[in-house]
Amino acid sequence: MVRCLVLGAAGFIGGQIARAAVDRGWQVRGLRRRPGAVGAIGDLDVTWIEGDLASCASLVTAMLDCEIVFHCAGAYPHDARQIDASTAAVEQMRHVLAAAREAGVRRLVYTSSFTTIGRPDTEIARSNDFSRSPSPGTTEVVTTDLRLADERDFYVPGTVNDPYYEAKWAMEVEALQAARRDNSETRSLGETGGLEVVVLCPVAVFGPGDVHLSVSQPLLMTAQGRLPFYLDATFSVVDVRDAAEAHVAAAERGRSGARYILCGHNLTMRAGLAEIAAVAGVRPPFVKLGGPLLQAVIAAGSLIPGSNAAYLRTIPLWRPVSNAQAVAELGLRVRPFAETVRDALAWFRERGYLK
Repeated sequence: MVRCLVLGAAGFIGGQIARAAVDRGWQVRGLRRRPGAVGAIGDLDVTWIEGDLASCASLVTAMLDCEIVFHCAGAYPHDARQIDASTAAVEQMRHVLAAAREAGVRRLVYTSSFTTIGRPDTEIARSNDFSRSPSPGTTEVVTTDLRLADERDFYVPGTVNDPYYEAKWAMEVEALQAARRDNSETRSLGETGGLEVVVLCPVAVFGPGDVHLSVSQPLLMTAQGRLPFYLDATFSVVDVRDAAEAHVAAAERGRSGARYILCGHNLTMRAGLAEIAAVAGVRPPFVKLGGPLLQAVIAAGSLIPGSNAAYLRTIPLWRPVSNAQAVAELGLRVRPFAETVRDALAWFRERGYLK
């Protein structure tokens, strides 16, 4: 029987990964910092272990006898004043990688982010220099912006003053470097084994089980009729259950050193919010927020202590992405967005967030 550990099992994506693994008949452990925390999976037969990503020893203890580790936890700062917090994120990733090697884990599946996907119409430097691009090979220049962004495209660090982008990029670089290093070392020694690392980049994730409201606030506000405006932007969405199944598939057959974009649909924000409103039976957002008005909101939000409004400055980095590689290699399932919204709203309704 496969034994796996989910780092972040009490969270949104991690909880659904644990559920998908249990459905496969796997033995599942969940790492948690807070005793008693079970997230949205209190109904599952999961062995909970207290630990912390800052403690390599606790990670080794949790990983012993596990073949697979799913890493979907970490330091994810959002306040622009925490721009140096990516250092903590990198240290945590190094602890996870070191512990996995020490515990004899066969495969690490790391949950990265769509924020590490860059523009498809810029030069992609494929070299051994991971500070430019975490994909070794030859130089390729993409001269058109007609294609969707895909796994060949990388975020350029420092593009925006956003600590989340910097932290996720730095963590992904560590993961891909580890995969390349371990694969190279085992080949040079003529051995098999070593730590395999697969990176998954989910886009905006929606669905049931968002216990911490990590991404579902816009969905809830729209369903409650409290979001009158929409942004002049395109975004990509994936059902959390489809993303979780793709994680389990990556553990079974993903290529070590590869990254996979998990995307269900590319939507304009107007169309996405209108779909949510239609399912909820409320009026859709009707005020378009763009141009000078959007810039004014960004400027005002950046002056408010504790405000996350400054994240709007990343809108120019939002772009349609391709899921072709995940569909072909991981069998990524894409369910209708309306189904995702309906199930998410039902889950929130059961818990009193909606009437």
